[in-house]
Amino acid sequence: MLFGGFDHKIDKKGRVFIPSAFREALGEGFIICKGIFGKKCLCVYSNEEWNALVEKIGTLPAAKSSSVKRFLYDGAFSVEFDTQGRILVPPTLREYAGFDSEVHIIGMHTNLEIWDAETWNNEREDNTLESVSAVMEELNF
Repeated sequence: MLFGGFDHKIDKKGRVFIPSAFREALGEGFIICKGIFGKKCLCVYSNEEWNALVEKIGTLPAAKSSSVKRFLYDGAFSVEFDTQGRILVPPTLREYAGFDSEVHIIGMHTNLEIWDAETWNNEREDNTLESVSAVMEELNF
């Protein structure tokens, strides 16, 4: 399970350090892609989780799955860690997510999200105690 949040810098070559707990959970090879939940972040999936996502998308009617596939697959890349635990974020994804010099990495249970730090700070302001409490009430928790 992936959880926790970490701030890191992205270097001039587009490399970002991934914390060791996340590296262990992701394995050696994994997929990085555009976020698909209406947010301008990047998502990182282990190969196993990526395959599960692809399978779920395949259950949609063809008209819906085609548009999702075009969006998702067009910006998906297979990546690996370098010897220092960094990944190279492809330029098209850095541009899409608006990465500047600092990013915030969040474990989201089955995948990671990587946010531009400023974008994350704005997003975090929307996640208030009240908004989270309202969702938790729906769960009767």
